Amino acid sequence: MIVTLSFFDQFMSPTYLGIPLMTLALTLPWILFPTPSNRWINSRLLTLQAWFINRFTHQIFLPLNQGGHKWATMLTSLMIFLITLNMLGLLPYTFTPTTQLSLNMALAVPMWLATVIIGMRNQPTAALGHLLPEGTPTPLIPVLIIIETISLFIRPLALGVRLTANLTAGHLLIQLIATAAFVLMPLMPTVALLTSAVLFLLTLLEIAVAMIQAYVFVLLLSLYLQENV
Repeated sequence: MIVTLSFFDQFMSPTYLGIPLMTLALTLPWILFPTPSNRWINSRLLTLQAWFINRFTHQIFLPLNQGGHKWATMLTSLMIFLITLNMLGLLPYTFTPTTQLSLNMALAVPMWLATVIIGMRNQPTAALGHLLPEGTPTPLIPVLIIIETISLFIRPLALGVRLTANLTAGHLLIQLIATAAFVLMPLMPTVALLTSAVLFLLTLLEIAVAMIQAYVFVLLLSLYLQENV
């Protein structure tokens, strides 16, 4: 029972002298980003960052009209923030804030609610029209309205749970395989080496998952925004 609980200790919010360090874990990643300088020629890192932001912004906001482009700064900053938190959480002796469902819901609910409020304010007829597909038989209208309303309110929960579940599962797998490799090293070195190779491949997969999940989070928010602008 003690071993089982220790696997989940990594998901506990860190504290120091009784002070929660969640705020520190959320603010420190911004210090790592390179800032623009007054020089005519930028560094390679700054150029790469600018290229990445431009490509992402173009990819996400291409289907949106002019009204949705006002969200470019907010959604781009959110994705860079999520990628940074997810990637830093893969380092040893670090804490991943995005494994906490409370944090992910705190990000998902206000953003989703803002898209719904914008749709209700700018085009209420079209926003409410999404609750009833066109051509629905009359007897099914009340049932479909209830189903679509439930699916609408489940969206922020799906955003938060998806991000939390993917990162939590990845971290647990890495810890389980690393523990197995450590235990098997003195007993069966060959099997331990094979397990370490699997651990290396899983770490590469988790790096990809950390970036993809941040992209999917913002992509779904942009799709919700597209329905309401």
